[in-house]
Amino acid sequence: MKKFDVVISGYTCVDLIPDFKKKQSVTSFSNLFIPGKLIEIDGISFVLGGVVPNTGLAMKKFDKKVFLNGLVGDDFIGKIAIEWLDKYYLSEGIRLTDKAGTAFSIVIAPPGIDRIFLESPGCNQIFDASFIDFDAVTESRIFHFGYPPLLKQFYQNNGGQLVDLFSEIQKLGVVTSLDFSLPDPESESGRLNWPEIMHKLLPVTDIFVPSLEEVFQIMLPGQFDEILTSEVSNGIINQMILNKIREIGKQIVGSGVKILLIKAGHYGAYLLTGDVSSINEKAGLKLKTGKWNNCELWCNAYKADPLKIKNSSGAGDTSVAAFLSAILDDENPESAVRYAALAGRNNLYCKNIYEDLSNWEEMTEEIKSEENELIWF
Repeated sequence: MKKFDVVISGYTCVDLIPDFKKKQSVTSFSNLFIPGKLIEIDGISFVLGGVVPNTGLAMKKFDKKVFLNGLVGDDFIGKIAIEWLDKYYLSEGIRLTDKAGTAFSIVIAPPGIDRIFLESPGCNQIFDASFIDFDAVTESRIFHFGYPPLLKQFYQNNGGQLVDLFSEIQKLGVVTSLDFSLPDPESESGRLNWPEIMHKLLPVTDIFVPSLEEVFQIMLPGQFDEILTSEVSNGIINQMILNKIREIGKQIVGSGVKILLIKAGHYGAYLLTGDVSSINEKAGLKLKTGKWNNCELWCNAYKADPLKIKNSSGAGDTSVAAFLSAILDDENPESAVRYAALAGRNNLYCKNIYEDLSNWEEMTEEIKSEENELIWF
């Protein structure tokens, strides 16, 4: 038996979210943000952000034994983060530094349209393998790491430190799991050769859970740019063709990933797996190989009630939390992807993930009562 179900490491920040008036009718950012225009809001929320708090709090809500391993600055925003995590007994593995400030993001999320992030990476730029708690990792079943494009020490030198980290953790007999963030094309990480980095990283990654936009940006950056700048583009998710998604999925799994989940927002999620036998040899996981091996399916999104939506930030992280929790519970793939899709939807109804999110039993009942189509390939 392991002390922890999961160690979650990587990007940690505090999100500042202006509360737009719910009755505002917004169709695009260009219609809302006009120079000289005054926009009245209903206040601003301060919430924990990044893969470490978001996925961690959700997995704790799902009754998993969680160890968070991130970095915050010894400043006012950092104290807010530690205070919040203390409430849920999750601050033990969060390190403090006086070398740089705490990361924060301003999340511009008007109702009805997708969000934009103004991100200050802060001390995440100095977060490296020396901050990883290997004692905790050794005592965990899954090591989940998130947002390499925002973690300078891990993307420099063609991702060498991250590849070395995942290689070492696999040698410890711990399952490696990777989430991503969308590289800013104008940033240092946005100019990297991500296909080359992924060529080295995917063979030591057991579970990969990117969004659709992220997977196209890092695997086929030229096509991503072409779609994004297209005159008919309504957002990259709307432009994707299922055959292309499947093609990229097979390339990723062929590179060594055992389980791939691509989050596709309001369209749903795509699951593709290879041979998961090697995962069962690590950390006490017991996936049913007859169900999980060479599985391919699409799960439609659960319908969201627009009147209940409070916040779209962190939906992908919450979706991943449910997916990993289902894997830890030895659920079948169709159940795992349904939990992922439902948790992502339910996150929209939350201001505080831990307080407002449905627990596992409640989600199980919701899955039974809400119709949602699965497409098998």
